[in-house]
Amino acid sequence: MSRLYLRKNEVGSNYPVSSWQSVLFSEFEAQMSSEARPFPCVFGVAGYRKDQLRYLFLDPFDVEALGAQLALFVSECRSHGPNTSLVVFTRPRPVQTLEAYHKKFWLMLDQLARIDKSPWPAEIPEQIDHPMWEFSYAGEPIFVVCSTPAHVMRQSRRASSFMLTFQPRWVFEKILGSEKTAVAAFAEVRKRLIPYDSTSPSPLLGRYGAHDGREHQQYFLHDENDAAGCPFAKLAQNKASQSEGTEQAA
Repeated sequence: MSRLYLRKNEVGSNYPVSSWQSVLFSEFEAQMSSEARPFPCVFGVAGYRKDQLRYLFLDPFDVEALGAQLALFVSECRSHGPNTSLVVFTRPRPVQTLEAYHKKFWLMLDQLARIDKSPWPAEIPEQIDHPMWEFSYAGEPIFVVCSTPAHVMRQSRRASSFMLTFQPRWVFEKILGSEKTAVAAFAEVRKRLIPYDSTSPSPLLGRYGAHDGREHQQYFLHDENDAAGCPFAKLAQNKASQSEGTEQAA
């Protein structure tokens, strides 16, 4: 499988200035590098500045292609640096509602789970409504963020197209290794969120593993401070039975 995701300096050499890829990436760079209006996710900003992020441009938006590149990223991510993430841009389309994007997002995660060739990590519960659940792919727990053009009040989750960020769980474990550093990091994120968004910080944002917290609620935040919910009890619920049926038919 050839690598399609790029480093920062490779984007310009792969896509002309007038392309949608270049336009979206220029917006992203402006967002990440602004000092007058610093982006709330300090981890993402650090990853951008140190060239540890990797960028994938999909047209059309194909889950099989995404899955192949995500698996490749997972196999290489520890060599990219402690603040790495895979940022996925898709071609701009007519703007849909937040609910439509929410449905598209979870359908995409379910489809990824169905094509995943690796077993679900033993330490991660499969039931989504659990404080220790995290989306996992290719054996790696991953925190996922969805940004859309339908976000208006919550500018920290706004993008000019359907955009995804896949951040390996170990990135947080390295950064938030002690209670002191964790408290400081979350305080800085909250301090930046308050002036950045036109709505108060979501009460759903919290620490992984907290008894009353759920990671899945943080993946897709609506403009209003309410829980969007998740359409699945667990991802790819019929995957095992489908595999057994295929084996029997063969």
